[in-house]
Amino acid sequence: MKLSIVIPAYNEEGSIAETIQTLYDTLSHEGIPHEIVVTNDNSKDNTALILEELKQQIPTLVYYTNKGPNGFGYAVRYGLERFTGDCVAVMMADLSDDPEDLVKFYRTMVEGDYDCVFGSRFIKGGKTVDYPKLKKIINRLANFIVRVAVGMRYNDTTNAFKLYKRETMEGLKPFLSPHFNLTLELPLKAIVRGYSYTVLPNSWTNRKSGESKLKIREMGSRYFFILMYCLIEKFFSRGDYKKERTTVKAHTPQ
Repeated sequence: MKLSIVIPAYNEEGSIAETIQTLYDTLSHEGIPHEIVVTNDNSKDNTALILEELKQQIPTLVYYTNKGPNGFGYAVRYGLERFTGDCVAVMMADLSDDPEDLVKFYRTMVEGDYDCVFGSRFIKGGKTVDYPKLKKIINRLANFIVRVAVGMRYNDTTNAFKLYKRETMEGLKPFLSPHFNLTLELPLKAIVRGYSYTVLPNSWTNRKSGESKLKIREMGSRYFFILMYCLIEKFFSRGDYKKERTTVKAHTPQ
C-alpha cells in the first residue's frame, strides 16, 4: 500500500530540508512505498528554491506551489487533491511530527484495515516537548468541548497528524476549512460519517526555527463553525453522508 504524506509549507526555509530528508530516510529504511507531497503555499523566502534542490536528491519528493488562495487549509487541500497513494497523512513542515510515529500509524492501518489512524499526544505513550503553556491550556479546553459535544472518547482532534485511506478522504469531501480548522474538520467528519478508526500515541516537538502559523485569536470562531457543522450533520442529515458498512471499528487506548 503506497503512502502519501502531504506537507503544507509557508516560509519554512529553516526546517523544510531536515523534515523531508528525515522523513525520506525513515520511510526508505522501513521499506514503505511512499511519496512526499509538499505544497509550497506561495512562500516569500527560499522555501521553493530549497524544494527544487531537494527534488534532485529525493526521488519520492513532489512539490507544488499554491498561488492562491493561501492559508494552511488551502495548502493541505491543494495536496489532498493531488496525492497518488492508497493512504495519506498530513504532517507539518517544521519536524514537530515524528516520522517514526508515521511508520507505526501506517503499519497499524495495514494490519488492522482501519479507515483512519488518529494520533493523540495526551494518552499513555504520547508526549509533547516545549509545548507553550497557554497554547496547551487552550488546546485541552477546546478538545474537551469537542469531545463532550460529539460524545466521543478521542481527546486530540485538533492534532493535525493523522492518516486516512484514499477512499476515506474522498468520502470526507467537500472540504470547507481554509485554515487550521481543517485539522478538526477531517477527523470529525470521519467519526460522524462512520469510518473506522483507532488512536495511537504520538509525540510533538515545538519547532526549532521559523514562526508558528497558527494564530489562536483568529481561529476560535472558525473551529466553532466546523464543530457546529459536524453536529448538524450528525443529528439532522439522517445519515445521508454515512459510510455504509456492517460494523464500525473504533478503538481508543486508555
